[in-house]
Amino acid sequence: MLKQKNKSQHLATISLAVMAIGFLATLPIRDSLWGIILQGGFEAGLVGGLADWFAVTALFRHPLGIPIPHTALLPKNRKRIIAGIISMLENDWLTKESIRKKIDTINFSKKLFEIVDKELYSKAVQKNFILLIQHLIKTVDTKRIAPIIEEELKSQLNKLNTNNYLPVMVDQVMDRKYDEKTLDYILKEINEWAEKDSTKFKLGGLAVDAVENIKADGFMQFALKSFSNLVNEEKLGNIIQSLILKGVASYRDPFNQNRQTLMIHIHKKLQAIKNDEKIYEELSQLKTHLITKWEPEEQILSFLEQLQQKAYDLVENPSFLEDFILPMINDGLENLKADSEKVKSLETWIKHHISSFIDKNHSRIGKLVEENLEKLDDKTLIHMVETNVGKDLQWIRVNGAVCGFLIGLILVGIKAII
Repeated sequence: MLKQKNKSQHLATISLAVMAIGFLATLPIRDSLWGIILQGGFEAGLVGGLADWFAVTALFRHPLGIPIPHTALLPKNRKRIIAGIISMLENDWLTKESIRKKIDTINFSKKLFEIVDKELYSKAVQKNFILLIQHLIKTVDTKRIAPIIEEELKSQLNKLNTNNYLPVMVDQVMDRKYDEKTLDYILKEINEWAEKDSTKFKLGGLAVDAVENIKADGFMQFALKSFSNLVNEEKLGNIIQSLILKGVASYRDPFNQNRQTLMIHIHKKLQAIKNDEKIYEELSQLKTHLITKWEPEEQILSFLEQLQQKAYDLVENPSFLEDFILPMINDGLENLKADSEKVKSLETWIKHHISSFIDKNHSRIGKLVEENLEKLDDKTLIHMVETNVGKDLQWIRVNGAVCGFLIGLILVGIKAII
């Protein structure tokens, strides 16, 4: 641009010099007809070139440094020119309405989808995804979340109605035969206890003490005394031990009548529990007491920290991003693109926010232009204008000289004819 300006400026200077040289060259032949005509043409061209040089120069500075009135128009009217440029931008070229009309012609959602489709699987996007997700994971404050989870967990547990679960538990006990398994376990423990020699002697000792402490009169006292002389701790222990083991063995037999009768009784008691309001009340109070005393915050915090670290480590695995995150995003976008209503809503939302942004910031266009122009001093501003439009301005000088020369030829020719 600067080279073009210099080239056109040289051409304008040359045209002016040609007119001056031509005028001087025709002075010796001014008495001849052609001398008069050529001198008139060169004279008019010189005047036209000088006039246009004065006019062009007066736009930017004082011609020859002389402060002639109504010259150096750009420096003197700088603020008015800037204000005019801003007004033209805001009110004529870049009005809110024109920008909105342009926005309405652009399909933002389509362009957005094209960008995402193109860039989603790029290395740069994947790297930034990993950094973003890891940053979000690390910014989670587990110490603030743990009490919230504890409170919500306790709230949900308090809402549980034990009345709904006790009948289910009773049915499960019978369906899974936990009652029979419990009885078998108790009988097994009794059997193991009764088989021990220490148990035999303990039972025998207890039986002897009981016989000796029985208070009776007359013949009964004599009979008990005789019985105690016939037996000792070992014999009584053997008898009692044998009775217990036989009883346990009989109850461990699934076809034993006594066992079946006992199981029927247990089943009835279990069914009766379903309608026992006191048990429900006790269970509810027990639940409330346990929840109140329960303090799981430390366990929740530890769990969240472990989960946070695992999530952070998981994101570093490239396959996690490629096999899970990116396909999930891609599927979501495909579903969104297939739903015309959602795409329309997205497009409306984007354009609405862009329009709102323009309404709020339209005045900043002029302020931005004003700020940038105010940063320039007069010399720089003049240089920019001359650099961009100087070529056309210099051609005004050339045209002035050429047109003046032609007009001068015509006028002098007409004068000579008359």
